[in-house]
Amino acid sequence: MDGVLALAGSAETGPVNIGGADEISMLELARRIVALTGSASRVRFVDRPVDDPGRRCPDTRLARERLGWRPRVGWSEGLERTIDWLARPAAA
Repeated sequence: MDGVLALAGSAETGPVNIGGADEISMLELARRIVALTGSASRVRFVDRPVDDPGRRCPDTRLARERLGWRPRVGWSEGLERTIDWLARPAAA
């Protein structure tokens, strides 16, 4: 959330990656979500758009240099925290 707030409060107008710097595949992410949630869902493969890159390597350099921000939590821990938060009952 700190990255979103830093970007929103800045004068930056272009894209700035405020995600993590670790490169993972969508298959790895999907499998991790299924495992963490205990879901019986199966990962389904669909055709990608023609212009969709086969590999992405996140670059958080702009966030560090222009916003003074860097991720403090890795993707796996962040995913676990998000799933735990979403599983909590809503406050009345």
